[in-house]
Amino acid sequence: MKKCRWKLKSLLQKRKLLMTSFLLAVLINGNGFAQDGVAGINEANQKVRSYFDAGTELMYAVGAILGLIGAVKVYQKWNAGDPDTGKVAAAWFGSCVFLVVVATVIKSFFGV
Repeated sequence: MKKCRWKLKSLLQKRKLLMTSFLLAVLINGNGFAQDGVAGINEANQKVRSYFDAGTELMYAVGAILGLIGAVKVYQKWNAGDPDTGKVAAAWFGSCVFLVVVATVIKSFFGV
């Protein structure tokens, strides 16, 4: 019975020593691989800012395409004599204006 307790106690001590040495090794190696967080944030900031020009140009292009599609839809409704032509025209025009305003605000806000 005493032999079993002694073996169990020895096994637990070995486990504790192994876990302690493992954690110590991880902590020591972790400090060597640490990077500067500010440099990473600045790099991410520059990468995101580089996409804004392409994004705003894409918004302008989508706004132009929506404007053409909206003009055709409104013309079709107007020729058909639909009474809600004004509502449809306002909706299409509003969506185009929204896209242009959002693109302009993004450009001015982020200073691209």
